[in-house]
Amino acid sequence: MDIDVPMRDLGAIDASALRDAILGQEDIAWHADEYRQKTYHQHDQTRSIVLVFTDASNWPEANVRKEPGWDRLAHVAMPVMQEITKKHYPTGGEVIRAMAAKLLAGSNIKSHSDTHESFHCGHRIHVPITTNPKVWFTIDGRPYQFKVGQAYEINNQKQHSVMNKGAEDRITFIFDYIPPGPLAYGPGKTRQQHESLSISPADDAFRIPSENSTDADRSISVYGWVTRST
Repeated sequence: MDIDVPMRDLGAIDASALRDAILGQEDIAWHADEYRQKTYHQHDQTRSIVLVFTDASNWPEANVRKEPGWDRLAHVAMPVMQEITKKHYPTGGEVIRAMAAKLLAGSNIKSHSDTHESFHCGHRIHVPITTNPKVWFTIDGRPYQFKVGQAYEINNQKQHSVMNKGAEDRITFIFDYIPPGPLAYGPGKTRQQHESLSISPADDAFRIPSENSTDADRSISVYGWVTRST
Protein backbone atom coordinates (compact mmCIF):
# COMPACT_ATOMS: atom_id res chain seq x y z
CA MET A 1 0.00 0.00 0.00
CA ASP A 2 1.13 3.54 -0.71
CA ILE A 3 1.38 5.06 2.76
CA ASP A 4 2.84 8.39 1.53
CA VAL A 5 6.18 7.75 3.26
CA PRO A 6 8.78 5.06 2.52
CA MET A 7 8.41 3.38 5.91
CA ARG A 8 6.47 3.64 9.19
CA ASP A 9 8.04 2.58 12.47
CA LEU A 10 5.24 0.79 14.34
CA GLY A 11 7.16 0.64 17.59
CA ALA A 12 8.16 -2.14 19.94
CA ILE A 13 6.68 -5.63 19.69
CA ASP A 14 7.44 -8.70 21.77
CA ALA A 15 7.95 -11.37 19.15
CA SER A 16 10.27 -13.52 21.26
CA ALA A 17 8.02 -16.62 21.14
CA LEU A 18 7.68 -16.26 17.37
CA ARG A 19 11.43 -15.77 17.05
CA ASP A 20 12.19 -18.90 19.08
CA ALA A 21 9.74 -20.96 17.04
CA ILE A 22 11.15 -19.78 13.71
CA LEU A 23 14.76 -20.34 14.76
CA GLY A 24 13.82 -23.80 15.98
CA GLN A 25 12.57 -24.95 12.57
CA GLU A 26 14.55 -27.63 10.79
CA ASP A 27 16.00 -26.89 7.37
CA ILE A 28 13.33 -28.91 5.54
CA ALA A 29 10.68 -26.42 6.70
CA TRP A 30 12.33 -23.67 4.64
CA HIS A 31 11.94 -25.76 1.47
CA ALA A 32 8.37 -27.04 1.92
CA ASP A 33 6.89 -24.20 -0.15
CA GLU A 34 9.12 -22.71 -2.86
CA TYR A 35 6.40 -20.96 -4.87
CA ARG A 36 7.54 -17.46 -3.88
CA GLN A 37 11.21 -17.79 -4.78
CA LYS A 38 10.49 -19.72 -7.98
CA THR A 39 7.74 -17.37 -9.17
CA TYR A 40 9.25 -13.99 -8.30
CA HIS A 41 12.83 -13.69 -9.58
CA GLN A 42 13.70 -10.95 -7.11
CA HIS A 43 13.22 -13.47 -4.28
CA ASP A 44 15.32 -16.26 -5.77
CA GLN A 45 17.95 -15.89 -3.04
CA THR A 46 15.39 -16.27 -0.24
CA ARG A 47 13.73 -19.15 1.57
CA SER A 48 10.34 -19.02 3.29
CA ILE A 49 7.99 -20.74 5.70
CA VAL A 50 4.53 -19.73 4.51
CA LEU A 51 1.54 -19.75 6.89
CA VAL A 52 -1.16 -18.32 4.62
CA PHE A 53 -0.96 -17.16 1.03
CA THR A 54 -2.92 -16.02 -1.97
CA ASP A 55 -1.67 -15.69 -5.51
CA ALA A 56 -4.60 -13.26 -5.99
CA SER A 57 -5.30 -14.73 -9.41
CA ASN A 58 -8.97 -13.73 -9.29
CA TRP A 59 -8.69 -10.54 -7.29
CA PRO A 60 -10.62 -9.33 -5.36
CA GLU A 61 -12.35 -12.73 -5.05
CA ALA A 62 -9.05 -14.59 -4.66
CA ASN A 63 -8.80 -17.40 -2.14
CA VAL A 64 -6.53 -17.40 0.89
CA ARG A 65 -5.00 -20.78 1.69
CA LYS A 66 -3.35 -22.39 4.66
CA GLU A 67 0.16 -23.47 3.73
CA PRO A 68 2.63 -25.89 5.38
CA GLY A 69 3.92 -23.25 7.80
CA TRP A 70 0.49 -22.83 9.43
CA ASP A 71 0.83 -25.83 11.72
CA ARG A 72 4.42 -24.89 12.52
CA LEU A 73 4.02 -21.22 13.44
CA ALA A 74 0.39 -20.05 13.64
CA HIS A 75 0.12 -20.44 17.41
CA VAL A 76 2.92 -17.91 17.98
CA ALA A 77 2.38 -15.73 14.89
CA MET A 78 -1.29 -14.94 15.50
CA PRO A 79 -0.74 -13.02 18.77
CA VAL A 80 1.92 -10.85 17.09
CA MET A 81 -0.33 -10.03 14.14
CA GLN A 82 -3.25 -9.36 16.47
CA GLU A 83 -1.28 -6.94 18.65
CA ILE A 84 0.02 -4.98 15.67
CA THR A 85 -3.29 -4.75 13.83
CA LYS A 86 -5.27 -3.78 16.93
CA LYS A 87 -2.78 -1.07 17.82
CA HIS A 88 -2.29 0.52 14.39
CA TYR A 89 -5.15 -0.36 12.01
CA PRO A 90 -8.94 -0.72 11.90
CA THR A 91 -9.85 -4.15 13.23
CA GLY A 92 -12.07 -6.59 11.37
CA GLY A 93 -9.78 -6.92 8.37
CA GLU A 94 -8.01 -9.84 6.78
CA VAL A 95 -4.49 -11.23 6.65
CA ILE A 96 -4.00 -12.53 3.12
CA ARG A 97 -0.31 -13.45 3.33
CA ALA A 98 1.90 -14.38 6.27
CA MET A 99 5.34 -15.94 6.22
CA ALA A 100 8.80 -16.11 7.69
CA ALA A 101 11.25 -15.02 5.00
CA LYS A 102 14.98 -15.73 5.07
CA LEU A 103 17.50 -13.78 2.99
CA LEU A 104 20.63 -15.88 2.78
CA ALA A 105 23.98 -14.53 3.93
CA GLY A 106 25.79 -12.63 1.17
CA SER A 107 22.61 -12.36 -0.91
CA ASN A 108 20.17 -9.67 -1.98
CA ILE A 109 16.59 -9.03 -2.99
CA LYS A 110 16.67 -7.10 -6.24
CA SER A 111 15.00 -3.71 -6.52
CA HIS A 112 11.30 -3.97 -7.34
CA SER A 113 7.85 -2.70 -6.44
CA ASP A 114 4.84 -4.89 -5.69
CA THR A 115 2.52 -4.19 -8.59
CA HIS A 116 -0.44 -6.55 -8.22
CA GLU A 117 -3.71 -4.90 -7.08
CA SER A 118 -3.71 -6.91 -3.86
CA PHE A 119 -0.45 -5.24 -2.82
CA HIS A 120 -2.03 -1.82 -3.32
CA CYS A 121 -4.76 -2.75 -0.82
CA GLY A 122 -2.82 -4.29 2.03
CA HIS A 123 -0.50 -2.94 4.69
CA ARG A 124 2.80 -4.83 4.38
CA ILE A 125 4.24 -5.32 7.84
CA HIS A 126 7.73 -6.55 8.72
CA VAL A 127 8.78 -7.96 12.09
CA PRO A 128 12.56 -8.58 12.11
CA ILE A 129 13.54 -11.93 13.61
CA THR A 130 17.30 -11.81 12.99
CA THR A 131 19.53 -9.22 11.35
CA ASN A 132 23.14 -8.03 11.34
CA PRO A 133 24.96 -4.70 10.84
CA LYS A 134 25.51 -5.46 7.15
CA VAL A 135 21.82 -5.73 6.25
CA TRP A 136 20.34 -2.69 4.50
CA PHE A 137 16.71 -2.31 3.41
CA THR A 138 16.41 0.40 0.77
CA ILE A 139 13.04 2.00 -0.01
CA ASP A 140 12.66 4.74 -2.63
CA GLY A 141 16.41 5.28 -2.58
CA ARG A 142 16.68 5.61 1.21
CA PRO A 143 18.57 2.95 3.22
CA TYR A 144 17.21 1.64 6.52
CA GLN A 145 18.41 -0.80 9.15
CA PHE A 146 15.50 -2.53 10.87
CA LYS A 147 15.86 -3.67 14.48
CA VAL A 148 14.78 -6.87 16.20
CA GLY A 149 12.05 -6.06 18.73
CA GLN A 150 10.40 -3.48 16.47
CA ALA A 151 7.71 -3.69 13.79
CA TYR A 152 7.61 -1.70 10.56
CA GLU A 153 5.25 -1.04 7.68
CA ILE A 154 6.94 -0.60 4.33
CA ASN A 155 5.61 1.24 1.30
CA ASN A 156 5.67 -1.62 -1.17
CA GLN A 157 4.54 0.68 -3.98
CA LYS A 158 7.97 2.30 -3.94
CA GLN A 159 11.03 0.61 -5.36
CA HIS A 160 12.62 -1.43 -2.59
CA SER A 161 15.47 -3.87 -2.19
CA VAL A 162 17.41 -5.65 0.55
CA MET A 163 21.12 -6.38 0.74
CA ASN A 164 22.67 -8.80 3.21
CA LYS A 165 26.45 -8.53 3.07
CA GLY A 166 26.78 -10.23 6.43
CA ALA A 167 27.91 -13.77 7.21
CA GLU A 168 24.54 -14.62 8.78
CA ASP A 169 21.09 -15.11 7.28
CA ARG A 170 18.54 -12.36 7.84
CA ILE A 171 15.03 -13.53 8.82
CA THR A 172 11.86 -11.43 8.90
CA PHE A 173 8.23 -12.26 9.60
CA ILE A 174 6.02 -10.58 6.99
CA PHE A 175 2.26 -10.26 6.71
CA ASP A 176 -0.19 -8.36 4.51
CA TYR A 177 -3.22 -6.92 6.32
CA ILE A 178 -6.26 -5.58 4.45
CA PRO A 179 -8.55 -3.35 6.57
CA PRO A 180 -12.32 -3.89 6.39
CA GLY A 181 -14.50 -1.95 3.98
CA PRO A 182 -13.86 -0.65 0.46
CA LEU A 183 -10.48 -1.57 -0.94
CA ALA A 184 -7.85 1.16 -1.14
CA TYR A 185 -7.24 0.29 -4.79
CA GLY A 186 -10.23 -0.18 -7.06
CA PRO A 187 -13.11 2.20 -6.27
CA GLY A 188 -16.28 0.43 -5.21
CA LYS A 189 -14.63 -2.96 -4.76
CA THR A 190 -14.69 -4.93 -1.54
CA ARG A 191 -13.55 -8.39 -0.46
CA GLN A 192 -16.42 -10.86 -0.06
CA GLN A 193 -16.78 -11.81 3.61
CA HIS A 194 -17.20 -15.58 3.80
CA GLU A 195 -18.34 -16.90 7.16
CA SER A 196 -15.63 -18.69 9.08
CA LEU A 197 -16.26 -22.30 10.01
CA SER A 198 -15.36 -22.03 13.67
CA ILE A 199 -13.94 -19.75 16.34
CA SER A 200 -10.66 -20.68 17.95
CA PRO A 201 -11.30 -21.38 21.64
CA ALA A 202 -7.81 -20.19 22.50
CA ASP A 203 -8.34 -16.66 21.22
CA ASP A 204 -11.72 -15.57 19.89
CA ALA A 205 -10.23 -12.40 18.44
CA PHE A 206 -9.24 -14.61 15.51
CA ARG A 207 -11.60 -16.76 13.49
CA ILE A 208 -9.95 -19.74 11.86
CA PRO A 209 -11.31 -22.61 9.76
CA SER A 210 -12.06 -25.87 11.51
CA GLU A 211 -9.18 -28.33 11.41
CA ASN A 212 -11.58 -31.05 10.18
CA SER A 213 -12.92 -28.94 7.32
CA THR A 214 -12.21 -29.97 3.75
CA ASP A 215 -9.46 -28.36 1.70
CA ALA A 216 -12.17 -26.68 -0.36
CA ASP A 217 -13.73 -25.22 2.78
CA ARG A 218 -10.39 -23.89 3.92
CA SER A 219 -9.63 -22.24 0.61
CA ILE A 220 -12.93 -20.33 0.42
CA SER A 221 -12.91 -19.26 4.06
CA VAL A 222 -11.03 -16.09 3.23
CA TYR A 223 -11.90 -14.55 6.57
CA GLY A 224 -10.11 -17.33 8.40
CA TRP A 225 -7.30 -15.01 9.52
CA VAL A 226 -8.94 -11.83 10.73
CA THR A 227 -9.25 -9.69 13.79
CA ARG A 228 -12.69 -8.75 15.08
CA SER A 229 -13.68 -5.35 16.39
CA THR A 230 -13.97 -5.18 20.17
